[in-house]
Amino acid sequence: MELIQINNTIDNQVISEDDVTISQGNFIEANTEKVSLSHLKRECIIPVYSDNESTISHAQFIDATNEVVQANFTETKILQPNIRVSHVIKGRIPSAIGKPVKELRPEEKTIYYQRTAFMIEVPSLTENVNNNKLSLTIGGVRALNQENLYSKRNLEKFKVFIGFKNLVCTNLCISTDGLNADIRVSSVAELKEKINELIQQFDKERFLGNMERMSKFHLNELQFAHTIGKMRMHQHLNKEEKKGKFALALNDNQIGTVVKNYYKDTNFSRSNNRDINLWSFYNLLTEANKSSYIDSNLERNANAFEFATSLANSMQSKTANWFLN
Repeated sequence: MELIQINNTIDNQVISEDDVTISQGNFIEANTEKVSLSHLKRECIIPVYSDNESTISHAQFIDATNEVVQANFTETKILQPNIRVSHVIKGRIPSAIGKPVKELRPEEKTIYYQRTAFMIEVPSLTENVNNNKLSLTIGGVRALNQENLYSKRNLEKFKVFIGFKNLVCTNLCISTDGLNADIRVSSVAELKEKINELIQQFDKERFLGNMERMSKFHLNELQFAHTIGKMRMHQHLNKEEKKGKFALALNDNQIGTVVKNYYKDTNFSRSNNRDINLWSFYNLLTEANKSSYIDSNLERNANAFEFATSLANSMQSKTANWFLN
């Protein structure tokens, strides 16, 4: 793998909350830092494939998404992208070989990020769901660890979503219908087409209706404990035993976070009679998912929605559900 070098000073790679006008709060937390779009454009190198063909850069991806969002939501306030990165790859220019780290000048350092996640919030397009204000949000993920940069350039992989941000807690609400986790394109133009296609096909009313419905179903303390126990057990079932059961994606540590927040979360903890409705339970799942790395975050977020929905479906139709029974 080779690298295309651009203006690459890294002194100010991480920015403060006050430097740009973006939505507030962390939609993902695990091993990430907030950066600006200008930092990605001006101070990061761009990885290339073995044939020296450039990747579609993180900045190009974010710009492409922003342009599509602007085109779909004209005359509407749109916040600047909220960008988080992880897995920094550092280097130095050839003339700095052998130089002690403390003596390196900024222009002798190189940097890029293996993974980036971003969201673009449309704050004027809000909905009220179960007494929580939700704001329409579009975003994406690029994980270069899922590309083979040691081969010739082929189709590149991107993940794009459209959903809502819960303004109470900054949790993202994403369904599988609002997520395309396997976009494969060879150009920015093709990428824009795929992003636009996802936005156009998004069934907002159906998604909102399913979230609203969650508040109508409750787990008492015993049912919650039973469900949590089954969630922990699920990870250790063999392949044969997992057949026909919901493919839960949260890991054991995250399930533990759900339990902790059942007691302590400011907004979605248990009620005075110790029960919890599925809307609150769902938000405990998405809050726990913030600890997921960038490359698995969106899929786990959508999985949390489908899991809560599957519980609601079983409770409404009074049909068997392994996690409940």
